[in-house]
Amino acid sequence: MTNKKKTLCERLQQPGLLSAPGVFDMVSLRLADTYGFDALYMTGFGAVASHMGLPDAGLATYSDMVGRVKAMACMAQTPLIADGDTGYGGLLNVAHTVRGYEAAGAAAIQLEDQEFPKKCGHTMGRRVIPMADMVRKIQVASDARSSSDFLIIARTDARSALGLDEALRRAEAYARAGADILFVESPETEDEMRQIGRSFDLPLLANMVEGGRTPIQTQQDLESMGYKLAIFPVTALLAATEAMKAVYASFKQNGSSAGISTPLMPFADLTKLMGFEEIWEFEKRYADSN
Repeated sequence: MTNKKKTLCERLQQPGLLSAPGVFDMVSLRLADTYGFDALYMTGFGAVASHMGLPDAGLATYSDMVGRVKAMACMAQTPLIADGDTGYGGLLNVAHTVRGYEAAGAAAIQLEDQEFPKKCGHTMGRRVIPMADMVRKIQVASDARSSSDFLIIARTDARSALGLDEALRRAEAYARAGADILFVESPETEDEMRQIGRSFDLPLLANMVEGGRTPIQTQQDLESMGYKLAIFPVTALLAATEAMKAVYASFKQNGSSAGISTPLMPFADLTKLMGFEEIWEFEKRYADSN
């Protein structure tokens, strides 16, 4: 069986930007997994929304999320990067979270320096813990993993509240503490993104949120700015929700799906995606011949 964690590590050593689309439930996971991406990103925003119907505001616990990680990582052939929020508590919680996410099959965990309860990265009002406290979290996370192939992504949310210089200072400290990938959240201009790209030797992550605080960039522009990994956490969720909105509005107006204009995946394709062909083959193979 392919070591997906090692595969992600190896891919990060190769040229070019890794684009990791967001997955938020098992249908989106199975669909994205068919395209041969270098990585997939289990979005905290999307996983909390789809699994619990709640905002990404520190309401999900470790137990809520590690189950999502295990289900997705076990199903996917693609390396899975998983959002670990703040580590769900203090230093012991961080160690427990890292071990749990690694055992669940994730290839990387993202940890952030927000105060608890955390908030979505492109919303206002985020506050960060002291830098020294986050440094200890990264040190604990690095020590807690059983393999260096399981990557630690250190995210700072300091840009919005304390400015870019503080965010850069924190990212440098997190790099020294043992982070493998640095994630400076919510730069607000292309110039800020370029400054981040010039500041570090470690791989850098760009968070592309449509309607968020950071300008969306092309693959080529992100590479030229110095980024190695780009996540698109809510793009598919936004598209799916807008399509469902149109479908439900049509039902309400017409009382039927007859004449619906929203593009629909053929039912046969959906059954194939969800693995019904394997079920039918299994039933055929083990059918009672008597």
